[in-house]
Amino acid sequence: MAIEAHVIENLIREAFPTADILVEGEDGVHMSATVAATEFTGKPMVAQHRMVFAALKGKMDGPNGELHALALKTKVKT
Repeated sequence: MAIEAHVIENLIREAFPTADILVEGEDGVHMSATVAATEFTGKPMVAQHRMVFAALKGKMDGPNGELHALALKTKVKT
């Protein structure tokens, strides 16, 4: 299964409405995302990544997930 970049961006935007989000990838299975959000303030990187993966609402879960891999970069939006 595959997923389009705008679907990933929309899911992340629902959780982080004011974030700066860039999602890239051509095959719909292996994607990358950069997310800068104020909600990350005071949170370690692992917690930031967990927050983003939670926003994907199961799209990466197990062998039936629509997205196989997401290279993720997060940072606090200033």
